[in-house]
Amino acid sequence: MGQYARTGVANLPLHGGKAPKWLFERMTKLAREICIVVVEDFGPEEMLRKMSDPYWFQAFGCVLGFDWHSSGLTTTACGALKEGIREIENDLGLFIAGGKGGTSRKTPKQIEDRGHLISVDPAELVYDSKMVAKVDSAALQDGYQLYHHVFLFTRSGSWAVVQQGMNDRTKYARRYHWLGDSVTDFVCEPHAAICTQSRGETLNLVAQESTPARDAINQIASESKPEKTVADLKKIQTLNLPPRHYMIAQDIHPDRMSKIFLSTYERSPRNFEELLGLQGVGPKTIRALSLLAELIYGAQPSLSDPARFGFAHGGKDGIPYPVDRQTYDQSIQLLRKAVTRAKIEGGEKRRAINRLDDWHHNR
Repeated sequence: MGQYARTGVANLPLHGGKAPKWLFERMTKLAREICIVVVEDFGPEEMLRKMSDPYWFQAFGCVLGFDWHSSGLTTTACGALKEGIREIENDLGLFIAGGKGGTSRKTPKQIEDRGHLISVDPAELVYDSKMVAKVDSAALQDGYQLYHHVFLFTRSGSWAVVQQGMNDRTKYARRYHWLGDSVTDFVCEPHAAICTQSRGETLNLVAQESTPARDAINQIASESKPEKTVADLKKIQTLNLPPRHYMIAQDIHPDRMSKIFLSTYERSPRNFEELLGLQGVGPKTIRALSLLAELIYGAQPSLSDPARFGFAHGGKDGIPYPVDRQTYDQSIQLLRKAVTRAKIEGGEKRRAINRLDDWHHNR
């Protein structure tokens, strides 16, 4: 459909509960004013760029008053912004669809409902939204189950995504940032920067070194007869497999996948992106096909976690990494300007400015 970039990932500890009503109401007001300042001064596309920047987003969530390191920062900050601009979206030329849990599944409908307000076919944006979710759940299998997906877009069709997954075992959440800015494609190095605290072994089919694996996977799915694919998977269950994080033969149930293999064979996807976009093709299907591609064709996928940096702005003690002073100062400059112009109670405005000053002086 086009060219895209995933711009970052952040790992955050899972915290229970939710923002109290009194706090969320204030977050909504301040989020709206920050958005208005950005759009008035730089245009709606700049708000997309800032939301897709994991550093700026973390500062944004902090200045709204949420826990700096909590997984709830993601869902609450996005929810506050969506609610804050709900009645002025058309004036801003900036629209927000999706959210947490069941609301994330309403993203396509919410995009389509705004179709008459934008200058592109909403079906294209629906495709982009679905593919971003597919990539971070099936093509990149890092142990995090997506539960939050927010799709931001402008009247001209530019877009950004902030989505988050959870890992029940580690009690951490991982946030994924995307920006549709024509840098690369969906299935080969879609990220410009990945930010996270920890890395592990990951089935990373969007890495450059996974290109042979992607080609082999699509060849098996589109050219091998379903009965042969199922038979090969059954044979694999009797082999002594290498102790890979994603290769668990007991988790593969060939007979249950036969309908999916029949569908991929009949539809003959031209490439890995088309395969990934097919209905019913999820993490287990991709994992099974990846296993076959490696054992039959020797096309080994990358197992490297694409994470590169720690989240937020770092810490004064160098943990999780030294402070990025230039990015930090840029965030403070913009957010301080927004807070100063915010139409909120004087006391709340002063407290927000004080939070910014505290972070700046204690870097």
